[in-house]
Amino acid sequence: MFLSLCVFLLIIAGALVTSNDAGLAVPDWPTSFGSFYKIPPMVGGVKYEHGHRMIAQFVGFLTIILAIWTQRVDRRRNIRILGWTALALVITQGILGGLTVKMLLPWYVSTGHAMLAQTFFSLTILMSIFSSRRWLESPPKSSLPDSGTFGLRNLSLLALLAVYMQLFLGAAFRHGGMHFLPHIIGAAFATVILLWASIRALTGYANVRPIRAAASAILGLLFLQLVLGFGAYLTRVEWGKDAAQPRMSMVATTVAHVAIGALLLAHCFMLAVQAYRHLSSRAAETSLSSDPKAVTA
Repeated sequence: MFLSLCVFLLIIAGALVTSNDAGLAVPDWPTSFGSFYKIPPMVGGVKYEHGHRMIAQFVGFLTIILAIWTQRVDRRRNIRILGWTALALVITQGILGGLTVKMLLPWYVSTGHAMLAQTFFSLTILMSIFSSRRWLESPPKSSLPDSGTFGLRNLSLLALLAVYMQLFLGAAFRHGGMHFLPHIIGAAFATVILLWASIRALTGYANVRPIRAAASAILGLLFLQLVLGFGAYLTRVEWGKDAAQPRMSMVATTVAHVAIGALLLAHCFMLAVQAYRHLSSRAAETSLSSDPKAVTA
């Protein structure tokens, strides 16, 4: 949980770098102004860029500890794999961050850096859930059928894909690789999918607390994200298009928009995980009902 909090702060720090146009304030990597350990004067854009690097190093250190600790104390093979996966992601994230500097901020590398950061955040959240007492001690309600022609399990995966599509479009726009219109269209599509998934979860499985909690959070975060997205559009695209440097309103709305987007992605992962844990597929129900031994048992 502590690592998840630090990763969330790292995402905010990264958004501050982009929103303040400070991506090349420190022009070298892996050193900072030629040094591996000296802290440069934290002024101007340097305080955002170098501060981001310092938090990233701390997160990398925590991830190493988590990966090794997981191998020692957790007997579940899948969780041990997740531990190494988290370490691989944070290493890849550091390399992508370095490439953005070395290659002078290409939009496609910066976009991949942004999307991987939010994926890593979601992974740490899931590891917190899988390690919790509630997960370990509460049996899944797998006997509940995933009803409907398009069940909640598939719908939750569709919601994840919609959010990832929107993350790509938004990051590509922020880093200068795409026009703003695809991001607006993607927002409309993602909104419909997320509303569909969360309302299906609340109306069909309100008695399953983890599903209800994830769906309720998605609804609240979705509303807040739409408000912040509209605010970011006004402050950055309309009112701030001729600004000589980023204004406080531009920075605040875009950074908050990125942060809520990370939380929204994490809760979509939560909904998918809980749906697959507590609901049984129609195919499984059919095979179970057609097996006389299973029915007898």
